[in-house]
This record gives sequence, C-alpha cells and structure tokens, in this order.
Amino acid sequence: MQANDNDPSLLDASASPADDGVTPTRTDAAQIIGDAEHFSMLEAIGQSTTDLIAIIDAQGLVVYGNPIAQKVFGVTIEDAAGTQARLYLHPDDLEKNLRFFAEVIQTPGTSARQEIRTLSPSGDVRQLEVVCTNLLNDPSIHGIIINGRDVTEQNEYLTRLQAVEERFRLAFEENMAPMSFADADDHILAVNDAFCEMVGFSRAELMGQDSTPFTYPDDIGLTEATHQRVMSGEADHVRYVKRYLRKDGQVIEVEVSRSPARDADDNILYFVFSERDITEERKLTAQLSHQALFDSITGLANRSLMETQLTKARASVKRRGGLNALFLLDLDDFKGVNDTQGHLIGDELLIGVARRFEAVTRPADTLCRFGGDEFLYLAEGLESISDVQGVARRLLAALETPFHFLDIAIAIEQHATVGVVVWGADDSDDIDLLQNADVALYEAKRHHRGSFALYEPSMHEEASHRFMLIQELRNSLAQGELELYFQPIVRLPDARVVGFEGLIRWYHPKRGWVPPSEFIPLAERSELIIDIGVLAIESAVAAASAWSRESPDAEAPFVCVNLSAKQFHSSNLVPLIEAALEFHQLPASKLVLEITEGVAIFNFGETMNTLSRLERIGVGVALDDFGTGFSSLSYLAKINPRIIKVDQSFVQLASASPRDATLLEAIVTLGLNLNVTMLAEGVETSDQFVRLVGLGCALAQGYLFSPAVPNSQASEMVDRDFGAQVADVAWDFSNTHPTTR
Repeated sequence: MQANDNDPSLLDASASPADDGVTPTRTDAAQIIGDAEHFSMLEAIGQSTTDLIAIIDAQGLVVYGNPIAQKVFGVTIEDAAGTQARLYLHPDDLEKNLRFFAEVIQTPGTSARQEIRTLSPSGDVRQLEVVCTNLLNDPSIHGIIINGRDVTEQNEYLTRLQAVEERFRLAFEENMAPMSFADADDHILAVNDAFCEMVGFSRAELMGQDSTPFTYPDDIGLTEATHQRVMSGEADHVRYVKRYLRKDGQVIEVEVSRSPARDADDNILYFVFSERDITEERKLTAQLSHQALFDSITGLANRSLMETQLTKARASVKRRGGLNALFLLDLDDFKGVNDTQGHLIGDELLIGVARRFEAVTRPADTLCRFGGDEFLYLAEGLESISDVQGVARRLLAALETPFHFLDIAIAIEQHATVGVVVWGADDSDDIDLLQNADVALYEAKRHHRGSFALYEPSMHEEASHRFMLIQELRNSLAQGELELYFQPIVRLPDARVVGFEGLIRWYHPKRGWVPPSEFIPLAERSELIIDIGVLAIESAVAAASAWSRESPDAEAPFVCVNLSAKQFHSSNLVPLIEAALEFHQLPASKLVLEITEGVAIFNFGETMNTLSRLERIGVGVALDDFGTGFSSLSYLAKINPRIIKVDQSFVQLASASPRDATLLEAIVTLGLNLNVTMLAEGVETSDQFVRLVGLGCALAQGYLFSPAVPNSQASEMVDRDFGAQVADVAWDFSNTHPTTR
C-alpha cells in the first residue's frame, strides 16, 4: 500500500478509525503484513523481545502491537486495532509528534528516531525512545514499524542524577565555606570561590598544586601527616588546625576537615576538604579567656585566677617547704579620689598602683586586683617572717611618691593598709587564707592606717566576736533595744541648758551596756549605721518637739545629732529630715547636724550640695572634733558651720602646759573671729569651765554638767541652771553606764 504525500487523513485528528464501518482485526493485520509466514515471524519476534513493536498503516491507524506495546500503552491489541495512534500520544506533545510521524509516513524507506511521551487510557504517562521505519513500499509489510523501548525509569534516574549533580555543584561552588578537591596525591583538582578568597590565590594559581604554597612555614607537614594517616587506613575522616599564609602575607588559622571519596572496591578516588577560617574565633576565645582570668582595668590577675594560684601554692609549699604569704592591700580613701576627681582618674590611679606593685614584686608570684580598691599579692618560697615583713614594707613604700595623670597638674597621694597571712608546709589546707588576710587587714586599719598587720589566731577570735556582735546589734535594733540618750549643752557663763546632744546607747539583755566605741565602728562597716542614724534623727526631733511645747519658743532647747559619713552623703538624708520636722512640727532651727572634719572634706562637692540643701530648710550644721583632723581654713570658710565643737583633748590638756593653753585659746579665737558659735566638749572640772568663760567660749558640755541621760531625765533639765553645781562639782557618776561621750 503506497502512502500518499497529500493525503490529509494521515494522523489527522479529524480522521475516524471507522470511516468505512470496518475495524481492522488480527486477520487484517496479517493481510496488511502480507502473508501468514511473515506475520507469524513478526509475532514470534514481538513475543520474545523486550522492546516495543507496533505497526500503523498509512492513515495512522493501529494495526499491530506486541505484548510490550500493549503494556506500555495500557490497552490490548484487540481494543487498539483500528484506532488512531495519536490517541495514545501525550496531548502536551501532540503537535510535535504528529509532525514527526507525518514526515515518516510521507517518505517510504525513511527511518527516524524520536523520544515521545504516551498517555494510556488509565492516565499512565510513559517516556519512549522509538525508531519509526516506513515500509509502506515493502510488499511484505505495507506499514510503519515502530520499534522502541520504555525509557521512563531511565530518564527519571537521569533527571534525579542531574538534580543531584546540580545541587552538589551549587553546594560546592556557592558554599560560603571554603572547599576543595584533591587527588590521591593531594594535588588540587577544584576549589570554590570561598577557598580562593580565604587564601588570596586564584583558581589558576591553585590548580594542580598541593597546599605548600599557602601553608605557614612552621605548619608545613601537618597536611602531609593527615594524608598518610588516611592512605594507610589508620583514620578515615580527619580534622585538624593549621595556619595558612595568604598571598598578601597575612597569617590565618584554619580548621580543616578531610574526607576520602571511594569507589566500589574501596579505592580512594579523591579527597574532599572543607575548611573554616577560625582566626577571629581564636582571637575572641583568647580575649574571653583573658577577660575571665584578668582584670579589665589593670590587666592583673582577677579573683578567679588568684583562687586557682592559691590552690597550687598550697600544694607546692608542702613539696618544697619554706613559707608562702598572701598580702591583702586596701587603698585608703580611694572612694574620695573617685568622688572628687572622677572615675577616669580613679581608673588611672588603679592602673598606676598596679604598675607600682609590679615593679617591686617578683614576676613568678601572682599579683591580683581583688576588686574595687583591693589588691592581692601571693608571694611563694619565702624563708622567714622577716622576708614577709620586708615585702609588706616594699609594697607600702611603692605608693609614697604622688601620682600624676593625664598631663594635668593633679598630684594624688595614695596610701594603703595591708593584711598579711603566712603559712607553711605544716599548716592545714583548711585555713581560709582570704578570710584571715581580711581579718589582719581589719586589725591594721583599726590600729593604724597605712601600715600592715600579720594574722594571728587571736585576731580570728576577735573577728568572730565582732561578727556575733553585729548580728546581735541588728537584732537589738529590730527589737527596739537601742535608745537615744541626751547630754545637755549649757550656755556660758550662766551654765543654763540651751540644747542637748543625742547619743545612741545600747543595753544588751545579756552583755549589759555595750560602749558606743565598740558597736558604732561595727555599724559603720555595714549598712546598720544608716538605720541607726534614722533612729537617732527620728528620736531627736520627737524629743525636741516635746521640749518646744514645754518651753517658750525662743528659749526651747535645740538638739544635735551625729551623722556618719554614709548617712551624711546619702541622697535620702534631706527628705528624711524634712519628713521628720513636718511630722513632729519642729522648727528646723532647733535641729543641728554634727559632722566631723573627715566627713566634711570627703567628696567636698557633694558635701557643699548637701549643706546648701540643709541651709535652705533652716537646719544648722556643727563641725565636730575640730582640730583633730586635717583642718583647712579654706574648707572651714566654705562650710561655714553654725557651731564648731572644740575637741575634749584641747579642753582637758589646756591646764597641763602653757603651750596647750595657747592652742585652746587660738582655736576659740579663730571661731569667734569667724563669727561661729564655739562649743567646748568634755568639760569635767570647774577650772576648765572658768578658762572657757574667760576665752569667750559660748557653749559647753561634759560630765561637769551631766553625762548623757534618757529622754525622761533630759526633759527635767530643760531650762535648768547648772551654775551652783559648777561652783561645787559633786556629780555622782556611780550609776552611769560606760560611755565615751
């Protein structure tokens, strides 16, 4: 049957498979092929082959399909015979495939190859690789033979493989991590952009090279060693750190991961390297490690490192003998430097102190900034207590020269107090070295600042006593066992009571009277002094308010209250006083706050601010213990106190020598010339009284008149005249309790 090139029915979508009303059958297929012998041969081949075999006629009608074809197209030959072949083509590819078949049908003897997609009646899509041969001019066939194979799975596999390869390519080339491939001899096969950027060399410069050109000289051999480990089977995956020398000369640290790729026989094909620049990470780790062990301001060891060194020192002294010593150094009045000069100068001072200490200590020992203004020095391998004392003296001497900072004319004299604990091979490891050093420091400060003290076991007993006492003081304060007593202040010369000084007294249920000289310093080392100060102000204002109601306003006595440094420099002081005055309806002029010279000049700027606020509300200030501190006329003029209290030492020594008498006269005269009320403390004899009257001193207080008494007794003294008593001193002290003032 000859194909007609111009026959429009060829695979035409409008052509009907039964235009003549006859559907081809298996017999028709035998007739088209030619004879039974040819058909039987074709059918035998079709049954045995794994390829697809199908025949269509010149009109594109299905004539024959072997079992493979029937399986692929999803239809039996009985159902498919006489139907249009186009019905089994995927509609999305129909136009392209119709052109392909049309070209084959129109040219007898032509053979063409094509990949097509089929669509079975059940919706199954398959991919075929077919060869179509036009045998319409062959009298034994008279049809188009389609020979093909199902490549669906193969194509899907290739697609997946291509996807994997693309993902791998992207993972390699676009990876932010530097990567490279090297052959079994460690010569570079491929590198990504990140690797080139890391080492500073281009791909062209790296291809075929080993790692030697960009390896830091001291690290050459590290890569080779790992290569041998993998090649020998000692390790499979290895990771190591080495240094690279970039093309620009910069040294970087790199973490390298090496993994081999193997074939089916476990032979190494190539190596995959994944690398990471850890230069900044190592710097940060070192920085964090340094911060964890060293002080950020001075660069000295911190407390954590010192504790580690102490542990080592305990062990080493048992092996080698000798003595170890721990020095705890506390800078005197460092807070004053911070407050008056600022924290920048304070930090510079800490740095300067650290450098001074480094200059007089051994590098093998440990010097530590313990925190705040405290330093620790651990000296090992000393031979005697004399050596220990010599070290303490050198440390103190290092601070004798004033410090100068920031190219400005600021000279700071800084002294320190030192507590020392010494131990040797025979001492127990249970000794708390830091606590004992702190106990020794406390003793040194208690007796003489700027010196040193060596720890003794008896100090620990005293420290335990102080600890118990502060706990009992806290409990007594909470239970109301502390009380404000009042010592009268008299006017000279008539010795009439015009005021009182409020003094805290503590009667302990078991200890009895506890002297203020014992518990006040303890309270000042804790926050209890603030609570005690609040009690003193509240009690004093309440008492003075009651006295005002009992006497005419003009003659009502005033009350003085001692303030600690912590309370005077507290931001809550003025609000506390304002609230107390308002609640008890006491005129502000009836309250006088006593501060020492040391408190006044400590953080002088803050002192003047507080004094200004007190002056605005009308509260007076008395400068206590005048002459015992570092008196400065310039400070005195700026403070401008309402009262200056002459310390009892000047009053009581005035009768001892003409020199002391002259000194007392000078102090009183100074106050009078400054138009300040002078109040003499510690007056105990009529001779002292007469001398003060002669000097023109305005006020006095002391045992000559009365010790401090409870408020109930003080109320009876309001408006009292002690003149007769002064003439014949006979005060009975037998029932009074221990007191310093």
